[in-house]
Amino acid sequence: MSEHLGQQGITGDVPQHARYITFQAIAGAGSDLDGVRNNIKAATGVISKSDGVIGFGPQVLQLLGAEVDHSLTFPNFVSMGISIPATSNDIWVWLRGEDPGELLHTGNEVIQHLSQHFEVSGIDDGFKFKEGRDLSGYVDGTENPEGSDAVAAAFTDIGESYVAVQKWQHNLAHFASLKQQDKDHIIGRRLSDNEELDDAPISAHVKRTAQESFIPEAFMLRRSMPYTEGKDAGLIFVCFANSPRPFKQQLARMVGKEDGVTDGLFRFSRPLTGAYYWCPGTKDGQLDLSKLSID
Repeated sequence: MSEHLGQQGITGDVPQHARYITFQAIAGAGSDLDGVRNNIKAATGVISKSDGVIGFGPQVLQLLGAEVDHSLTFPNFVSMGISIPATSNDIWVWLRGEDPGELLHTGNEVIQHLSQHFEVSGIDDGFKFKEGRDLSGYVDGTENPEGSDAVAAAFTDIGESYVAVQKWQHNLAHFASLKQQDKDHIIGRRLSDNEELDDAPISAHVKRTAQESFIPEAFMLRRSMPYTEGKDAGLIFVCFANSPRPFKQQLARMVGKEDGVTDGLFRFSRPLTGAYYWCPGTKDGQLDLSKLSID
């Protein structure tokens, strides 16, 4: 497919700042579907102008009469005493930019357009740490595909995409207390030079999630960003793929469903949320919302 068929923000560079907003449909929204569609159209106009990205959950897709891919349902992953929660939302918005004040105003405009039929269920602010590192200090997304490989991983042939979104809360005090070798073994890379460790344990994150090690291969495009919230901090995990399958493959292995080995990340971090969304492509330079019966 041509790269321009997908939402540009997906393959764009990770911005300096981000605002993530999730929405739930208000009870009774289904009685005014024309109004819902008008609200969404107005909101997506604002999002597209700001190079943002929008995704839709399975319930709102069903509400609007769109064909729903049932693999969009985020399962509750429970294994080896680890639980990854599923948190359902109807609309997910990723606003991207250099100025958090501008993102605040853009977000408020989106909220205003949707407020008649949708209520805000969550807002998180992300930021770029150094050149693109997790707050643990390690580079995030080292194995991301690039160029045409990134496009093939992130989009279907018609420019649609699927995104997995999770909020991971880190225990940075505990992580800081560990010896450097223990930290490197949790991630599977040396902090000093970002080189992958040949002798890292099987629980190392890079070994658990090595995209080429799955059958079929589980390639996807990571666009995660750190966040802080009072005393809490962590990572807003955002990852795009041409189907939900790669996410499910990797999460199943992370919680030990394959071999009983859990990902080292769980030693200092835990997911608070988990959801999949369908991200429409574009047509003639505009967001293609035809599946939602929006012109």
